[in-house]
Amino acid sequence: MMLHELITEPEQIVADLQAADRWATIDELMAVFVKTGRITDGDAEAVAAAVRKREQSMSTGIGNGIGIPHAPSEHVDRVQALLAIAQHDVDFEALDGQPVRIVVLFVVPQNKFQEHLNTLANIARVLGDEETRRRLREATTPEEVLAIVRASAP
Repeated sequence: MMLHELITEPEQIVADLQAADRWATIDELMAVFVKTGRITDGDAEAVAAAVRKREQSMSTGIGNGIGIPHAPSEHVDRVQALLAIAQHDVDFEALDGQPVRIVVLFVVPQNKFQEHLNTLANIARVLGDEETRRRLREATTPEEVLAIVRASAP
C-alpha cells in the first residue's frame, strides 16, 4: 500500500510527537492506535510487543531522519498505520546515526509478507524525497501533514 492509502484521516497523524526515543515512540503511537479504535485495548500490548521485537532485531531508523517501525500481527485484519512528526530529535539508533523526526508505524496482518514488503518499500520511496521530508518537518497540524501525504500520491 502507498502512504496516501494508509494515512487517510487527520486522526492517524501525530503532529507533535513527544517521545524521546524509539521505544517511547512505539508506546506513544500504540496509545493513538487504541484511542482511534484501530487496535483494541486488549490487543495493544501484543501488537506493541511484535513491533518492539522487530525493532530489537535492527533499528527501523532508515536514515534521513525517518523511522518506520513495523511488524506483522494476528491482531489486525488489514494494514494499520500512523504518521508522527517530532519537533525535536528522537533517538532511533538509526542506521546513519542521525536522529529521527518523521515516523511511520504500521502493522500488517500475519502471513501477508508481500504486502508487508511492498508497504515498507512504498513508504520509504515517498519519504525518500527531500522536499516531502522538509514539508512534513515544517507542518504543524494533522491537516497540513495529511495534505502533504495526499500530494505525494503518484
